[in-house]
Amino acid sequence: MSLHAVEAIDDAIDATRAFLWPIDVGTWVRLALVTLFALGPGTNVTSIQVNAPTGGGTVPDGTVTPPDGVPAPALDEPFWLAVAGAVAAALLLGLLFLLVGSVMEFVLVESIRRESVSVREYWGRRWRQGVRLFAFRLAFALLLVGGAAAAVAVVVFPAAFGGGDGLAVAAVLLLFPVAAVAAVVLGLVHGFTTAFVVPVMVLEDCGVLAAWRRLWPAIAANPVEFLAYAVVGFLLSIAGGIVVGTVVAVAAVALLIPFGILGAMGVLLVGVAGPVGIAVVAVAVVTFVAAVVAAVAVVQVPVITYLRYYALFVLGDVDPDLDLIPERRAAVRGEPEPTG
Repeated sequence: MSLHAVEAIDDAIDATRAFLWPIDVGTWVRLALVTLFALGPGTNVTSIQVNAPTGGGTVPDGTVTPPDGVPAPALDEPFWLAVAGAVAAALLLGLLFLLVGSVMEFVLVESIRRESVSVREYWGRRWRQGVRLFAFRLAFALLLVGGAAAAVAVVVFPAAFGGGDGLAVAAVLLLFPVAAVAAVVLGLVHGFTTAFVVPVMVLEDCGVLAAWRRLWPAIAANPVEFLAYAVVGFLLSIAGGIVVGTVVAVAAVALLIPFGILGAMGVLLVGVAGPVGIAVVAVAVVTFVAAVVAAVAVVQVPVITYLRYYALFVLGDVDPDLDLIPERRAAVRGEPEPTG
């Protein structure tokens, strides 16, 4: 007997095509906005390496000293206040994005369920559940940070307090399998919360924990089905990410031509009219970034829609009482439409 996670692959394609084709610009634009927040692009953390100028020396503790006659830069209170303000602003912006994205998860499920996108209507109907999901995700993130901090402490403390490198290596060897298992479990919890718990919350009109309690008997009774979904869904997500990344890269190169010309004109203007040239460069950069983000949002619409349909097909196959798309399921499979 084949697994539902395998059967649903083609069914989700047919359902996605029926929902998004023929193309309706309004539907795609609204879905692009929803998917950008619900599953927006991640943030790349880059590191900046600062090289000391030649002519300086090092003190025994390894810190770099400035060259002779050059005073060391002073990091006074205003500098640290600016750093703290920037960190606080970034944290606040991240929390706001997480909150909006949590509500948009419900907007996305409602849109797919009803095959009609109405951001304002679904937001007004589901924002309270979105806040609950936000609280769950925030607690989940704090758990991850706390676990990572504890793991680092277990490794660092023995070496810091004279335990020796051997004890630190032993701690790493002991923590590695624990960390691997924890990563898999936490990844499944996070993924299942988005793929299955949110739809159950929509169907049952309940909170996160209540939805998990409703979903858990289905997981316990069909562990192979959900494990298969986890593997197949992971592979489909990778394939979708490759497609989105490739198309966006091509679009970014195409967009770079006009915006690069505009930026070059701004650079040339800096020598003649400094403020005007700087403004032109800033406009070119900001507009280029906005255009790339818009391209990401539009290109990922069919991919995200497909992945959500796929999860809903699997959920309804495993537990028919949790089926959010019975009409679309029947239409795709040529079955009689459910009554009642």
